[in-house]
Amino acid sequence: MSRARRHLRALIATAATLAIVVPLGWLWWASLVPDTYNVMDMGVVDLGGGPDMDHDMHAGQDVSTFTGPDDGDPDVAITVTARKESIELVDGPTVDGYTLNGTSPGPEIRATQGDLVEVTLVNESVPDGTTLHWHGVDVPNAEDGVAGVTQDAVDAGEEHVYRFVVEDVGTYWFHSHQVSHEQVRGGLFGTLVVEPKPPGLFPGGPVVDTVDVVAAVHTYDGRRTVNGKVGESWQQAEPGSVARVRVVNTDNGPMRTWVAGAPYQVVAVDGYDLNEPTDITDTSVLVTAGGRVDVEFTVPMDGSAVRIGAGGGGASLVVGPEGATAPDDDEPEAELDLLSYGEPAPIPFELDFDRSFEYRIGRWPGFLDGRPGLWWTVNGEMFPDIPMYVVAEGDVVRMTIENTSGEVHPMHLHGHHALVLSRNGEDYTGSPWWVDSLNVEDDETYEIAFVADNPGVWMDHCHNLPHVSEGLLAHLMYDGVTTDYVVGGDADNVPE
Repeated sequence: MSRARRHLRALIATAATLAIVVPLGWLWWASLVPDTYNVMDMGVVDLGGGPDMDHDMHAGQDVSTFTGPDDGDPDVAITVTARKESIELVDGPTVDGYTLNGTSPGPEIRATQGDLVEVTLVNESVPDGTTLHWHGVDVPNAEDGVAGVTQDAVDAGEEHVYRFVVEDVGTYWFHSHQVSHEQVRGGLFGTLVVEPKPPGLFPGGPVVDTVDVVAAVHTYDGRRTVNGKVGESWQQAEPGSVARVRVVNTDNGPMRTWVAGAPYQVVAVDGYDLNEPTDITDTSVLVTAGGRVDVEFTVPMDGSAVRIGAGGGGASLVVGPEGATAPDDDEPEAELDLLSYGEPAPIPFELDFDRSFEYRIGRWPGFLDGRPGLWWTVNGEMFPDIPMYVVAEGDVVRMTIENTSGEVHPMHLHGHHALVLSRNGEDYTGSPWWVDSLNVEDDETYEIAFVADNPGVWMDHCHNLPHVSEGLLAHLMYDGVTTDYVVGGDADNVPE
């Protein structure tokens, strides 16, 4: 072969190599995320087809000003101390994790609608810092507990006070939003129940012989538990009493719950009552990650007990008289469709939309912060090129969530509840179905609607928390609002 031909081949090989290496190098470089950044600088501004805004992303009212009442005696006051330590599961092994006041789940907080709640978080020994996010509670933005967005992480030896009025009756929970994919999995969470005012378990007023119990489902080191207990948990209740069981899914994936031994109703989802629910049997209901479902039933008069399934894995809650037995039924094959359950009722706003957003979830090979892999995308782009959805206060907003990523995603919007309008083009026909955590299966498309009535900068992310640490998130911001908090920085804020 001639020298000229060899030289030509070398040039062609070099050019081919550069054609591959240079784009890969550019993609690697473009994916790098600074050690410290402000979320206002991240992503792609999306006005949802609404009026243009001249808002400077770094000018306006800071999120730190959107606080709960700063004076007045609290109706409910509690101090919770966060520790990194071993957890002794009831009837189970000891596992490494995190506790609040020495236990996991942490303390159950009970309040009455309209109460001023004050929670003092003390970080005794969580080395990465921590926060408390009030999941499902539409708190003022400064109380939302997201490290790097609404506050700095609370370092070991420090404390932070949350104050807010609980306006909405329902079942909620709270958890860390600092290194959340590790700390929540490790047990740093608790539950919050807001009861009606005046006190009374059911809308018609107090009912004689009632039971109201939370069933917080969590998996520790592969062992599924109810309220920190492995296997079967018990709640004593007399025959004929009416029981309300508040099922909270604190894990990263969806689960199903069901009632064996009595007909039951699904009376609330994500804290919102359903309109005219009907009795169901041999049917489960899905509880997505982060979601809550309240079920209600009457304890049988024959002296038997009722079992509430907690997604399998041997965990369940039994409600009934002492010494009674409950059916040990497997998970039913039928699943309740909340799109058509219950009866229609008026909704508090007109479906005349000021802004319409798309939240399209996919998965593509590429680089995330310099790491090659198969990563989540939002609207065809990888983090940090995520949407910044911009609204004005008072806007009626429609969001279409489409999932073609190959996996299920439990989508959680902070600070707001949304009405489910449709699934895969099928409109809802039952009770209004309000969510703050929505299970979106692969190849599903949901339309939801909400009113922008809580100013701030809010996360809108997948509540499979490892997914959000891999870039599956966006933010909802209000025109005229900004945040000076940063991810990273001196506080080493790591919200996901």
